[in-house]
Amino acid sequence: MASLSFCSSSPRILLHKQSKSTLFHTGLTPLIRESYPKCISISRRFHGSINATGTVSDTSENTKEPSSPANKLREVIQSPGVLQGPCCFDALSAKLIEQAGFRYCVTSGFSISASRIGLLDKGLISYGEMVDQGLQITQSVSIPVIGDGGNGFGNVMNVKRTVKGYIQAGFAGIIINDQVCCSGERRVVSREEAVMRIKAAVDARRESGCDIVIVAQSGSRDAVSLEESLSRARAFTDAGADVLSVDLLGSREEMKSFCSVYPLVPKLANMLESGGKIPILNPLELEEIGYKLVAYPISLIGVSIQAMQDALLAIKGGRIPPPGSMPSLKEIEKILGSDTYREEEKRYATSSSDRASSSRVYGNRRVAQEEESEQREDTIVEVFTPEVVYNESRNPFSRIWSRSLRIKIIGRDGSEKLDVRIPAGFLEGVTNIVPALGGVNLKQLMDDAADEVGGKLLLDFKDTGGDRIQVFLE
Repeated sequence: MASLSFCSSSPRILLHKQSKSTLFHTGLTPLIRESYPKCISISRRFHGSINATGTVSDTSENTKEPSSPANKLREVIQSPGVLQGPCCFDALSAKLIEQAGFRYCVTSGFSISASRIGLLDKGLISYGEMVDQGLQITQSVSIPVIGDGGNGFGNVMNVKRTVKGYIQAGFAGIIINDQVCCSGERRVVSREEAVMRIKAAVDARRESGCDIVIVAQSGSRDAVSLEESLSRARAFTDAGADVLSVDLLGSREEMKSFCSVYPLVPKLANMLESGGKIPILNPLELEEIGYKLVAYPISLIGVSIQAMQDALLAIKGGRIPPPGSMPSLKEIEKILGSDTYREEEKRYATSSSDRASSSRVYGNRRVAQEEESEQREDTIVEVFTPEVVYNESRNPFSRIWSRSLRIKIIGRDGSEKLDVRIPAGFLEGVTNIVPALGGVNLKQLMDDAADEVGGKLLLDFKDTGGDRIQVFLE
């Protein structure tokens, strides 16, 4: 994919394409301007160039300013190659995307609507809910996040408010589409109204003093025609959009036609994983066609739903999810930042005396407590441990405390799913291991078998899932 660099020391434009480069001298500049009238201004929004090593050098006047989320995203977009951005729906999914090594992520309105309110993405989730969810996401990661702004939640004034709200929520970019609000089927507004949405977004960006990346997305290919979607892409660029996206392109040829519209303006491919009209291509194929960014809208929400359904099916069948199907508690805590938490906690650790004083109750009794503490400072406290004697004649159950229960679960396919032994005297948590044993009076069964020598089969039955459950007294 081509990318444009500006060299302040030389009156020429360097066009990179993979490992090859071609020099266009000053005499060709008018031709480039005529062919791509907005490319120069759009590229300048990214404030810099890519040097020979592939790193980004910032040539803007804002070099010394801290890097904002928008600037981070622009630096990512300037880097070589096609860039994948899985779609998140909450803070945890965003954190997992960052930990997996992705350089940016995208929020999915569909997934947020599903996870937050359990409803379809048909305009039912509100602007406030989306901003609140976005704030939780952006605060949980350090990578830039592109927010799904939908159709702006109303008219052009709503679009301005949406852009400003997304900026305040910490988004690096925002997607604005041309779809009709709350439509049950895919419909788009007129081209003029769609362009006004992008102009309103650009004005909101300028008024906020933030360089948030504006992604203009069109659904007009499916709703109208390919020609209309290409015309809208040009109009969106002329209105000030930084990145272009057209949904539901039906073939590689249509994708190439789209990417040929202002080739130097980055294009975003929306790889709808559940299938449909758009071809599902790998990143190298998308880069060859001309895409710069790739979003995967439902991968994470889809696998999450499937995993939860599998776990619930296991629990309903009297089992717990097998250990290999989920991370351990320690692994989950590590994902959530336990190491960082402990290190940061150490920074604020106090001496033992400080901790003791901080645990005192402050109020009217503070002085009395301190005096009482001083009086007891040298007191020696002797602790006696009472001897407990069990009367076996009065409690037959006590005779089997030294024995153990063996619980086996054989799946309906013949595989061994569980084989554990627990002390026979500790029955309180057995239903946490095998919920199907709930309601079974194991104590009575063991009382009846207390005098048995060796092992005895106490239970042998099949649960609702078809698994065979056996309980032995050993």
